[in-house]
Amino acid sequence: MAVYTKHPVAAPPVAPARETTGHLMVRAFSVLSLFAVFAHTAVYNLVGPIGAVIVIVVVTLAALAIWVPAVVRRRPTRFRWRRLPWAALGYGAIALLSTLWSRWPGATLLTWVLLAAVTVTALMVATMLTWQEIARALSTTLKLILALSLAIELWVALVRRTPLLPNFVDLPEGAVDPHLYWVRGNLFNSGRIQGIVGNAHTMAMMCLFALIVFAVLYAAHVRRRGMLIGWAVLAVLLLVKAASATVYLSIAVVLAVLTAALIIRAAGTPRRRRTVYAVFTAVAAVGIATALLLRDQLLGLLGKGSDLTGRIEIWQAVWERAVARPVFGNGFSSPWVPWDPAFDGWIMNHGLTVFHAHNMWLDVFLQLGIVGLVLMAIAWFALTWRAWFFAVDRPRWDLDATRPYSPVSLLPVLLAAVLLVEGLAESAPIMLWGWLLLIMLSFKMKTVPWVGVGVSERTPVSHGQRSRRVP
Repeated sequence: MAVYTKHPVAAPPVAPARETTGHLMVRAFSVLSLFAVFAHTAVYNLVGPIGAVIVIVVVTLAALAIWVPAVVRRRPTRFRWRRLPWAALGYGAIALLSTLWSRWPGATLLTWVLLAAVTVTALMVATMLTWQEIARALSTTLKLILALSLAIELWVALVRRTPLLPNFVDLPEGAVDPHLYWVRGNLFNSGRIQGIVGNAHTMAMMCLFALIVFAVLYAAHVRRRGMLIGWAVLAVLLLVKAASATVYLSIAVVLAVLTAALIIRAAGTPRRRRTVYAVFTAVAAVGIATALLLRDQLLGLLGKGSDLTGRIEIWQAVWERAVARPVFGNGFSSPWVPWDPAFDGWIMNHGLTVFHAHNMWLDVFLQLGIVGLVLMAIAWFALTWRAWFFAVDRPRWDLDATRPYSPVSLLPVLLAAVLLVEGLAESAPIMLWGWLLLIMLSFKMKTVPWVGVGVSERTPVSHGQRSRRVP
């Protein structure tokens, strides 16, 4: 006869923990915020400059309304102010101070407000979401961009049958420069597509980000992995149609970084790791030397001329203005405001005013001089250094050295590799989604150095440390 005992050998069964409605809303709002940053040009092209400003203001105020109370409620556990990415925030502070000596103060204030708004969004997402939730939020955001890009390209190519200008403006009489179009309708011909973001290179970058995030989530054995394969196929197709040489180079670098990280993970002892690092250094040196020697041939394969599609002339013009004020720069403006007299007609490309230097380091030197360069270099070095060891070091906070690696821990180093390559030919890493990833990843890795472990991840580090649910 079965006897009920008051001293069971195991805890009684309980229902699995469920997300609170409030936290589900925070996750949904995080996706909306990320979309507003990653697809900012789509918002601009849809609702115009005034509408885009309203969207940014509303999203930022909502982010503050979520983030600030959460920080206040964490007083017993102390919000980790010391873990903030202070080098990057210092760059933002110098950018604001540059209004005092800026050659374009109006542009400085306008673009600094945009930088501050993106910073608030990045800190809110890093504070409120776990590593797994950040990966899923990025995945959802990029899926929206891919789906909307396919939809608008199909609509323009099959239904509208004429190129689409921003804000749905009617096509004027006579020839229009193709660079003015939001969508050209090249989905079924040999031309490059621009997608919902309105730029072929940015479209290709979104596809590459999507492939990285999808691969990480697939390796993490999330639900509905088959759907991820379908989304990845769509990302590949759109990436090929966008045809960006910089993104093709980024893919090669990402594969190299991924291979190196996996090999370092497999090298169990410090001695083996030192050997692997020495081999990697030699291979990298040979690769860089070969790329320099065969530069023209490689550029030809990527469809670029020796002038890097006009970038040499842009860099020369920017350098001439930058060296006039080498210490503190000419004043912050990321991007350059094309209607400001200081930029209007300064550097032209296809009849349009160029709005960044096509190299983030040269852009920083122009705007904030050597001081800005030092702060930006520290910020990116700190992110890259921390992301690398976040990926290759086994999760360990006690004597247990056998815990498995998390695939999500590879996400920061792969994204950082893409952004650093992007910074050689574009200025995107110092504004909008590039700046958001810098702040968000830096702060998250400093506050939560293990995936799924720690107060902010809702699981305890040790038996003596209780988990706190993030509201």
